[in-house]
Amino acid sequence: MKLLLDILQGMGVSSATGVRPFLPTLLVGALAADNLGVDFDHTDFAFLESPWWLLAIVVALVVTTLARTRLETPAGIAALDGIGLGLGALLFAGTLADRHGVWWPGLIGGILCAFIAQQGVRSLMTRTRARLDPSAAGALFLYAEGFALADAGLSVLIPPVSVLFIAFFIWLRLGGRRREGEKYAGLRILR
Repeated sequence: MKLLLDILQGMGVSSATGVRPFLPTLLVGALAADNLGVDFDHTDFAFLESPWWLLAIVVALVVTTLARTRLETPAGIAALDGIGLGLGALLFAGTLADRHGVWWPGLIGGILCAFIAQQGVRSLMTRTRARLDPSAAGALFLYAEGFALADAGLSVLIPPVSVLFIAFFIWLRLGGRRREGEKYAGLRILR
C-alpha cells in the first residue's frame, strides 16, 4: 500500500512540474525539509530539500518570471519543458527512494507524467491565448503557476488525487486534438 501511495504521490508532483517547473519543486522541497508528507533525507535525493537547492530554485523562479516574455519563444518553451521533465523525474524518483530501495523507475515515470501534463497544458494554453487580448494572455502563466502549486500540494498531502490530475491532462490533450479537427468544419464558401 505504501508503494502505491508513493507512486501516486510521484505521479502528482512530477505532473505539476510539467505544468510549471519551479514553484512545485520549491513546494515539495519545502514540505520535505519539514517532513510533511514527503522526506528525502537519507536518500540519494536528499539535495532536493537542502537549503542551497531551494535557493537555486527560488532564483530560477524569479529569473524565469522576470524574463517571461523572452522565454515565450519556441526555444524558451522547449528549455522550460526540458527543465520540467528533469525536475519531474527527480521528484518522482526521490519520492520512491524515501521508503523503497529501487528508485530508478521514478525517473521514467516522472518524465512520462511531466510530459503528459505538458501536452495537456500546452494544448489548453494555445487555445486560450488565441482568444484573449494580449494583457489577459500575459497573465495566463499565473493561472498555470497556481494550478501547478495546487497539483503538487494536493499530491503530497492526498496522493490518490494525482490520478485525477493525470486524467485531466489527458482529457485536455484529447479535447485539443478534437477541436483541431473541428476548426474548419463549419466554414463553407458561399457563392
